Amino acid sequence: MKNGLHHVALSAVNLDETVAFYEKAFGFTLLRRWGDEKPAAMMDMGGDAILEIFGGAEGGEEKGSRWLHIAVKTDDTDACYAAALAAGATEETQPKDAVIPSAEPFPVRLAFVRGLNGELIEIFCEK
Repeated sequence: MKNGLHHVALSAVNLDETVAFYEKAFGFTLLRRWGDEKPAAMMDMGGDAILEIFGGAEGGEEKGSRWLHIAVKTDDTDACYAAALAAGATEETQPKDAVIPSAEPFPVRLAFVRGLNGELIEIFCEK
């Protein structure tokens, strides 16, 4: 049996704004929403992966509940970076070329932004 990634989950201060951000910045599409007291949503990230977002988080960083970073796959790092900034992300690391020094060198172009909830998002393009 082969298992794989189904979804990653994020706590968001404002669910509606966070859904709109991921739609505008990365082209994710809303799959479903639920919940009244603690609203949540699932978004299609592409490649059979889902972003699950739970609303109602307190402002500021939540201890132990945020991921290290999430990497969004793209074929144009610079355009995706610009779209993320235009959608409300804040700049972390501008687009740059890098080589991951694995057994076989792995060239990439990447950038980092912070999402609306302070989450770190890597924009990742294999070269």
